[in-house]
Amino acid sequence: MKKICFTKAVASGNDFIIVDNKGGALDALNLDYSALAMEICQRKLSIGADGLLVLEKSAEAVFRMRIINPDGSEVDMCGNGIRCSAVYASTRGWGDTLTIETGAGILSAEVEGKAVKIKMSEPRDIKLGVELKVGLETLKVHCINTGVSHAIHIVENIENYPVKNVGREIREHSFFSPDGTNVDFASEIEKHSVRIRTYERGVEDETLACGTGIVATALILGLLEKVSSPVKLRTQSGEVVTVYFTISGKKISNAYLEGEAKIVCEEISWLVG
Repeated sequence: MKKICFTKAVASGNDFIIVDNKGGALDALNLDYSALAMEICQRKLSIGADGLLVLEKSAEAVFRMRIINPDGSEVDMCGNGIRCSAVYASTRGWGDTLTIETGAGILSAEVEGKAVKIKMSEPRDIKLGVELKVGLETLKVHCINTGVSHAIHIVENIENYPVKNVGREIREHSFFSPDGTNVDFASEIEKHSVRIRTYERGVEDETLACGTGIVATALILGLLEKVSSPVKLRTQSGEVVTVYFTISGKKISNAYLEGEAKIVCEEISWLVG
């Protein structure tokens, strides 16, 4: 049996288990983080979380953040995970102005108490007005990569919309093969506010929030000239997160995500093996 300490943090309803291996103490255990994530992220049967964050030493930044989904897959970026890891780093004295190495590049974060503002990587793979055959319907989605891929679909009545079922259909659509995509549903769109729900790849369910999806939705709606920066997005958890950006023609720059994150428990240990 191996005893491993962890911290749990949450941002806008997205909860994460944080394992701190910045000092390399866990290297000798040769942990399989994919297997660990599949075990410990299970709701009711284990600790439960939307993902596992492994913090490691970085030669280029204050620390490196790895993100492992509950299905064991590792992804390049997680906006709410960045917020949680930044708050954790601040509480550990690593600084309030941070650089964080991710698979999507080195990102910067500013921490002030629970509030975290992140400068996102430059978005890519933008495709507007993609029509997909989903069941008996043809749905229009807009695609963008904000560290991971997202498809955004605008709906009328978001509260009653079958997010889980339609989200799974779009996520698994052949257009996005072989990796699939995250799916965001936007509604109640005003100049500076949006209501959002997200189906997350890797979690394979709707989550209460998704940081990269929040940014993806704001940027797509900005390109469609439906919103202007700053945009406040209300998530399924009820929390409101703000996205800032600059659009010149069809070019997006200076995208930031701002919202609160908090530590909910720390220095807890679990037995693995």
